[in-house]
Amino acid sequence: MSHRTSMLPKQQFDKDEKVLCFHGELLYEAKILEVEQDSSTAPFRYRIHYKGWKNTWDDWVENDRLRKLNDENREIAQALKRQYLESVQKPTKPTTSKRKGLPSDFGSTRGSEERYASAPATGRGQKRGRNADLEEALRTQARAVQLTSLEKAMLTTLARKQEETFQNRPMIKIPIPDYIKSLLVDDWEEVTKNLALVPLPSQKPVNTILDEYFEEEKEKRFPGSADMDLLEEVVAGMKEYFDVALGRMLLYRFERQQYADVIKHWAGGKGEWKGKSCPGDTYGAEHLCRMLVNLPEIVAQTNMDAQSINRLREEMIKFLRWLSKNTKIYFLAGYEPANQDYIEKTRAN
Repeated sequence: MSHRTSMLPKQQFDKDEKVLCFHGELLYEAKILEVEQDSSTAPFRYRIHYKGWKNTWDDWVENDRLRKLNDENREIAQALKRQYLESVQKPTKPTTSKRKGLPSDFGSTRGSEERYASAPATGRGQKRGRNADLEEALRTQARAVQLTSLEKAMLTTLARKQEETFQNRPMIKIPIPDYIKSLLVDDWEEVTKNLALVPLPSQKPVNTILDEYFEEEKEKRFPGSADMDLLEEVVAGMKEYFDVALGRMLLYRFERQQYADVIKHWAGGKGEWKGKSCPGDTYGAEHLCRMLVNLPEIVAQTNMDAQSINRLREEMIKFLRWLSKNTKIYFLAGYEPANQDYIEKTRAN
């Protein structure tokens, strides 16, 4: 009898418990909403809600996708994110399409120097290239983080499934204020023509900008309302997107050596780099605006429906208006000229 009891599935997590949950190849903070078990011999299933995500992403998962929310597992989550960011910054061929009113080499494909041309008409990148990036990221993670064989298989399966089911999504068009457009052009010229860099870490990093916007904007909304929930989701989503997009599609070729140096600083965590471990607490408004220009391509790779995209568009318009009124606070007064040693390193690479 005791042997039979010991073989029964055990409930490892409780309702309302905060946990870490695998979604794709990364771990995200989540909360357990429900716990169920179909029979005494069936595995426990947990309905979870990802922090900062829409309710449509709520999911039923089993024990193997959940981890306790403790310091050790937080470190694993950060390691997965760092390894992912490092692994997906491989350069690909630049697009040839152009966006009216911006320099011809403002490209949006992952890893190209021509960073701000418009996304392909279908809103999709090269599937084969994305597959290669994801598979390489997973291989790197497997080497760097101690994962079980089940977790490795799960990550690979989920990543491939996401690629196989990827399809065209509704596009989002966001009007960029003219002044921010001019700042983006200046940003492009400083880096690609003048060989200057954004000083890092930023004194006003992206996470700080978004937090300050949230604190100001929430005063205009009723607590617990749908508008407040949307604000929370959009701000959290922008932070997540920025961390993933920075190394993939927001850097000019001349900035890649700086990004490699930044990753080393994250690992060291000394001096002004203490407590900094991701793009969101390192890069500032210049790179955030690059992401907003590329948002159509990013949104095309999500499961958002047309209604959600329209609501996101409205939120982005509000945010851009706010940011354009506060450019003196959040944008650089001047860039930092690269020294000769840095320039030679970029040429060697």
